[in-house]
Amino acid sequence: MSAIGKGLRRRGRLMAQAVSPPRRGLDAVPAPRDTEGSRAGDGYVAPRAPRLVDSPVFVLSCVRSGSTLLRVLLNSHSSIRAPHEMHLRTLHVHLSRDFTADAMRALELDKEELEHTLWDRVMHLELARSGKQIIVDKTPPNTLIWPRLHRCWPNARYIVLLRHPGAVVASLTDRRTDPDPEQIRAEVLDYGVRLDEARRTLDAHVMTYEDLTADPERTTRGLCDYLDVPWESAMLDYGKKDHGTFRPQLGDWSPTIRSGRIQPARPADPKVELPPQLDELAKAWGYPID
Repeated sequence: MSAIGKGLRRRGRLMAQAVSPPRRGLDAVPAPRDTEGSRAGDGYVAPRAPRLVDSPVFVLSCVRSGSTLLRVLLNSHSSIRAPHEMHLRTLHVHLSRDFTADAMRALELDKEELEHTLWDRVMHLELARSGKQIIVDKTPPNTLIWPRLHRCWPNARYIVLLRHPGAVVASLTDRRTDPDPEQIRAEVLDYGVRLDEARRTLDAHVMTYEDLTADPERTTRGLCDYLDVPWESAMLDYGKKDHGTFRPQLGDWSPTIRSGRIQPARPADPKVELPPQLDELAKAWGYPID
């Protein structure tokens, strides 16, 4: 073929490409609208994958119930790692293509089990870094998802930490810059209902914040018995240990917890009237009701 003929053919190809829509690589294809990555009507449930951490410990409590104090006492034990709030429930897996769920299903995985595997890996990584044997997560919102934690870790252990609902309401009211009393009571009730479900359902160690602050040695000895570790007096002197940064979203950051000393619990004000549902919870948890 002559040089002129080759040139004309090349020019024709270039013109055709110019008027044709551009080809898109895989990365340029928009993600499907189904951000969960599963097909509608697909009821597949993946089997539970092996866990790196077989029996983690979860503190279940309302907010403002002394879980940070309990954390630092436990973290002061030579065998127990209790980091700041881990917020595992906010770690999600995004299956961004319509075929991703099929690929994971072929590996006997679904979105929930992928998230559980991620949670387990995070727990194991933190435990391995600490060089300890037991890991404890004290994130209060775990209380709202305890059934899912139980699905993820059937052998998990639980510490149910109670505090008088009236004292929780008072503490939240003091902490908020513009408190809404109705919203605060609803929040405490939501936590309280789920916490009571866990208390009645799980084989958990149940304790109160009031007992922890009034008699910390006896209370922590009971905890150590439950966790099958020897009690250590260093647990009561948590101020001598490094527990990381005390700051918002990771736990309590008040001067009380920063003091390094166990201080008395603030009692509920008997003059403050609570909604009937919170009164019933307080009664079920063994608190005196006028």
